[in-house]
Amino acid sequence: MNRSQMRVFARRSALQALYQWQLTGYNLTEIERQFVEEHGLGHGDPAYFNELLHEIPKNLDTIDAAIGEFTDRPIGGIDPVERAVLRIGAYELLYRAELPYRVILNECINLAKTFGSAQGHKFINGILDRIAHKNRAIEIAAFSKNSD
Repeated sequence: MNRSQMRVFARRSALQALYQWQLTGYNLTEIERQFVEEHGLGHGDPAYFNELLHEIPKNLDTIDAAIGEFTDRPIGGIDPVERAVLRIGAYELLYRAELPYRVILNECINLAKTFGSAQGHKFINGILDRIAHKNRAIEIAAFSKNSD
């Protein structure tokens, strides 16, 4: 399994763990322990799973503000699966500049298609695309210029 596939597995596991945290409010360390013991992260990137699981809640105000800027409903009114996907995508767009924005959007759309509602991926794409345009304008401009 290559690094990219390991990251996909880590994001998928982080989505499930963040979903659990959002619904239950359980301690993050306990959720992490449960995922490692019960679900195993042998095929994933445990360090990246850990980062997503702990850094997203730590930076929640900034992440939710970025999401909230482009949605007409309160963050708590967003479906819990879609909320977790948006938080992963917003975190990566804001804090992981080395990850191409198109990869982040693609991964989050795939997560939403797998776990979310029938049309949830369109909502995810719209919000994350706006966050990307605001926070990664130089990268997007360079990509657009190179793809002409």
